[in-house]
Amino acid sequence: MAGSSASIAWAAEPKTILVVGDSLSAEYGIARGSGWVALLEQKLAAEQIAARVVNASISGDTSSGGRSRLAALLKNHQPAVVVIELGSNDALRGLSLDMTEANLTAMTQAAQKAGARVLLTGMHMPPNYGADYGKRFHALYAKVAKAEGAALVPFFLQGVADRPDALKLFQPDRIHPTAEAHPIILGNVWPELRKLLR
Repeated sequence: MAGSSASIAWAAEPKTILVVGDSLSAEYGIARGSGWVALLEQKLAAEQIAARVVNASISGDTSSGGRSRLAALLKNHQPAVVVIELGSNDALRGLSLDMTEANLTAMTQAAQKAGARVLLTGMHMPPNYGADYGKRFHALYAKVAKAEGAALVPFFLQGVADRPDALKLFQPDRIHPTAEAHPIILGNVWPELRKLLR
């Protein structure tokens, strides 16, 4: 019976989901508790899934910043799943796509080496950044995911940025989604994240 009790206790140990992102995950410009990461915590509770969420997202962060922070985050939180939501600020600043790809690859490999499963969130750039740049930027997420065996959300802002009335779901800066958009964002992330928690 002692062994059985130990097994039950082990099964009940909550998994940690680490979110490493930028302003899109850091609740920029919206009320605390209304972003997709906070909604994820509510979803886990409603689904009775034993998992806790650590939101290590920083507004303005780049893939380089995330890469430099990741080792300490992995050591401190020992996550079962790492969600990497980075790269948009790289593109907005016109940084090298090769560098962004290298950073996302290194982060994915480091998380996997630490025993975590990885979920990458793909992004598109606004058309004014040029069709070729935008195409190459979006493609790098799938490229890294395939090469490293990571899970992928093809487009983090699907149903938000690609709808005819998209401006209604964005703050005046036209970059950051409103609180009303975040349940849609969670809906994009949840199916893939749920698979990694099984």
